[in-house]
Amino acid sequence: MRRALLVGIDDYTNAPLSGCVNDALRLTELLKTNEDGAPNFSCKVMIAPGHSVTKASLREPLEELFGNEGDAALFYFSGHGTANNLGGFLVTQDATRYDEGLPMNQVITLANKSKVREAIIILDCCHSGALGNLPEIDNTSVPIREGVSVLSASRASQVAVEVNRGGLFTSLIHDALSGGASDVVGNVTVASMYAYVDQALGPWDQRPVFKSHVSKLIPMRRCKSAVDLNVLRLLPRYFLKDSDELKLDPSYEPDCEPCDPEHQEVFSNLQRLRAARLLEPVGEEHMYYAAMNSKSCRLTPLGRYYWKLANSGQL
Repeated sequence: MRRALLVGIDDYTNAPLSGCVNDALRLTELLKTNEDGAPNFSCKVMIAPGHSVTKASLREPLEELFGNEGDAALFYFSGHGTANNLGGFLVTQDATRYDEGLPMNQVITLANKSKVREAIIILDCCHSGALGNLPEIDNTSVPIREGVSVLSASRASQVAVEVNRGGLFTSLIHDALSGGASDVVGNVTVASMYAYVDQALGPWDQRPVFKSHVSKLIPMRRCKSAVDLNVLRLLPRYFLKDSDELKLDPSYEPDCEPCDPEHQEVFSNLQRLRAARLLEPVGEEHMYYAAMNSKSCRLTPLGRYYWKLANSGQL
């Protein structure tokens, strides 16, 4: 069971925003299903205008999100954020000068106490990195429990940028979940999402913050794999050891005569693996010339990783 609560607030009395509702709705549609249409997260949305998002009204679904058992619980917030000497706050519609909204450390506390296996918190708001700077009690840092990950748009001292009526950070998260951060088999994890966002933002941009305490990364979304799993499972057949080279000859090339259908089928699969950066020709730049000149091909480090998965039956 996978649950997600997504919050987007544009309707602030003193400082309205324009892209937060759109960001929450875009991510909701993406997270509901995997790329093949299979169900993913069961999503609940709170947007303003549309809902009254106060500290109390936000706290209730948050407790429900993290309070019940499940495989994964995801919380996404897009709106104003602020920080002071007491920590960071998710600014709700009823915020006042000395009651800025929902304290970020309350979100961490709910996630830490949760019985859900994996808790993921994604914040696109100013000063969201304050959630990465965990509170201290008696000068002792409060750790996040195993199974909790935090991905925030900016450092505690930075603002979050809006572009094209939406958050820059959320736009990158959307692209990552759409397949930009997927691995060879199509899995997108919170770590690969961070890597995607981190590489897209330059040294002068807002810097995302990633905090995680996990022993295993679960897929946030499954996208189309770069290579069909049935082809990946053939790796140990083509290479008896991950360090082996596969000898080629002109019979592997489809245009060569006489025709060898079995070799040509193998070569077609090798080309797919080459496109996914899992193998490379030896002594030639292209697979075509490796075949025509009777050279060989070998696994790349990434290919050796997937060879090990296939050889151990993990694919």
